[in-house]
Amino acid sequence: MPKRYFGTDGVRGLANGDLTAELALDLSVAAAHVLADRGEFEGHRPFAVVGRDTRISGEFLEAAVVAGLASAGVDVMLLGVLPTPGVAFLTEKLGADLGVMLSASHNPMPDNGIKFLARGGHKLDDAVEVAIEQRMREEWRRPQGGAVGRVTTYDAAIDDYVGHLIDSISHPLVGIKVVLDCAEGAAHEAGPRALVGAGADVSAIHAMPDGLNINEQCGSTHLEDLQAAVIKDGADVGFALDGDADRCLAVDHEGNVIDGDQLLAVLALSLRDQDRLVKDTVVATVMSNLGFVKAMQGAGIGVRQTKVGDRYVLEAMKVSGYSLGGEQSGHVIMSDHATTGDGILTALAILERMATTGQSLQELASVVARLPQVLVNVPDVDKSRADDDPVVAAAVAEEEAGLAGNGRVLLRPSGTEPIVRVMVEAPTDELARDVADRLAGVVRRQLAL
Repeated sequence: MPKRYFGTDGVRGLANGDLTAELALDLSVAAAHVLADRGEFEGHRPFAVVGRDTRISGEFLEAAVVAGLASAGVDVMLLGVLPTPGVAFLTEKLGADLGVMLSASHNPMPDNGIKFLARGGHKLDDAVEVAIEQRMREEWRRPQGGAVGRVTTYDAAIDDYVGHLIDSISHPLVGIKVVLDCAEGAAHEAGPRALVGAGADVSAIHAMPDGLNINEQCGSTHLEDLQAAVIKDGADVGFALDGDADRCLAVDHEGNVIDGDQLLAVLALSLRDQDRLVKDTVVATVMSNLGFVKAMQGAGIGVRQTKVGDRYVLEAMKVSGYSLGGEQSGHVIMSDHATTGDGILTALAILERMATTGQSLQELASVVARLPQVLVNVPDVDKSRADDDPVVAAAVAEEEAGLAGNGRVLLRPSGTEPIVRVMVEAPTDELARDVADRLAGVVRRQLAL
């Protein structure tokens, strides 16, 4: 059986360790062959766009991807440093057959990743990823002469993407003071330009990447600097992006964290009021806080919940035509404007809601009364039995009965490690912790390896 390289969000690992130049080249060649065999290139010369975040490893991986594609007869256009949603947008705008983004998102700098996008800027189907893995390192007839791919640079990438972002809103943001944490990543230029272009007064922090500092104590996984900057500057709001800017978290004017559930609720109500929330339904994952679900139900908005992972949110949105979905982590997908999560787009939509209502983000987000949530990871257990063990099931049922509808329990096996995650929501932190610890003990005893 071929080795699995693709995870839930492309191929990711330690750059020049797990993810080598050779692997990047082989994946690119295989991707070109699979798409050619599927008829994606019929009647025209194949064309791909390639973007990356600010990691230094992105430079050699970009060269390897370009070499693989061009050697397989694919013309390549380099987009340079650009957020993942920017690459997705330009894949569609420029009519590319394939988009490639080099990024490990919110992971530490030594990691990197390769994400392939199909025509139109959509993530590849699972079946296509499997086919690419099966075609790795096969014998193939190499094009020669004029049949090899050409490599050019697209200098208008940031301009086009920023213009697209500004066009996503119709109300000027004049008078709103914003701090934007760019995570020393791919949005260090596009993010501030888009918010300024939309009329906001913007102070950018962590916007001087050097190839080594991406996500380092900054961005959506480290909000402390953003909180301090918002308070110091007297800003109305702050937003934190991650390394490739496909996610966004926020801070209100008092420095309180506003998570993805709360942002999703604000946007759901905004779209509902504009008659743009398809089927009055928002897509979220099973990790969304019960307070979010109750808030949406109280507003007459349905919540469709999926497995954890933005790809599952996207699948549900695509199948049913929903216009809004997202995760607690800050991945928010607005299908009217994007094919993937877009942190800058999310920030602009939140700012427009603030501008049109005259309310602060704190006021808008207060619609969600978040329940305390505790997550305990139980390592070194047989996760395959987590859903079937009768003792574990009985313990979960007993604890849920004790919460009497004022909380919930979720046991979720990790997708990559021998870990079972125990998530509990309850009216108080103490109660949530007690329930989580008791259930973790049961899991540890019952499922021990």
